[in-house]
Amino acid sequence: MTDQVSARESPRAPGAGRSVRPLDRTDRLILGELVRDARTSIRALAERVHVSRANAYARVDRLVADGVVTGFSANIDHERAGLGTSAYVSLSIEQNSWREVSAGLGRLPYVEHVSMLGADFDVLVLVRAPDNAALRDLVLDRIQAIPGVRTTRTWLVFDELQGPGADWS
Repeated sequence: MTDQVSARESPRAPGAGRSVRPLDRTDRLILGELVRDARTSIRALAERVHVSRANAYARVDRLVADGVVTGFSANIDHERAGLGTSAYVSLSIEQNSWREVSAGLGRLPYVEHVSMLGADFDVLVLVRAPDNAALRDLVLDRIQAIPGVRTTRTWLVFDELQGPGADWS
């Protein structure tokens, strides 16, 4: 099966904002702990949410299988990683070109996140580049060259604040 649909899932995909199955308080506590520290061991996770290790393993496996947890990641200090210039770039695109634009953006370096929007512009891209020259080349030479891109507008990020994340409890 190419879709890798779990046999436990219903044949209909959940609606927007809905899980395959409802999350209980323990699931939400587990999600909160994983958001705080994705590297936490199952043993520590079980102790923090007051369940057995077997229960914690089973719940994390189910959350992953159901697509609630889509991956585990690290928080990066972008400046120390050599990506000291951050910007949001909005794009207005030609109608019905979003597939080609998305594919083109996905091939570019320094593109961290792409959102399709219903707004005054169509696409918002978070870019993290080594410097302003790399950002300029990316926007003017590479993004604007993608077929379907009509206009761009760039906002430099001066500073970022890290929020506490979602409160899953």
